[in-house]
Amino acid sequence: QVRLVESGGGLVQAGGSLRLSCAASGRFSAYTMGWFRRAPEKEREFVAAISWSGYSTSYTDSVKGRFTISRDGGKNTMYLQMNSLKPEDTAVYYCAAKDGYSDYDAQHAYDYWGQGTQVTVSS
Repeated sequence: QVRLVESGGGLVQAGGSLRLSCAASGRFSAYTMGWFRRAPEKEREFVAAISWSGYSTSYTDSVKGRFTISRDGGKNTMYLQMNSLKPEDTAVYYCAAKDGYSDYDAQHAYDYWGQGTQVTVSS
């Protein structure tokens, strides 16, 4: 079992930055970790993923070059550094955990989910 708790969301102006954190309990180091988001009136979508070792990372095209995913095994915490934020990044952001790195962008492949944290980017 893994329990995930997100934090770090908030209101920021366009062009600003935020860092989201996902604190995990359980076998954190064994899991691939991912970030997903759900914008108002849209389906939840993949944002980024990181392998258990941290050596492999993947991003959706719209955030490449602006967002960075990382993990700290000593703190059992995953991060999403978000720079150059845009109004279209406004969403509830969720962290999730799964075994293996295959299907890293598929929601159905993830076994554990956090409750989400709201990110609002004003124009």
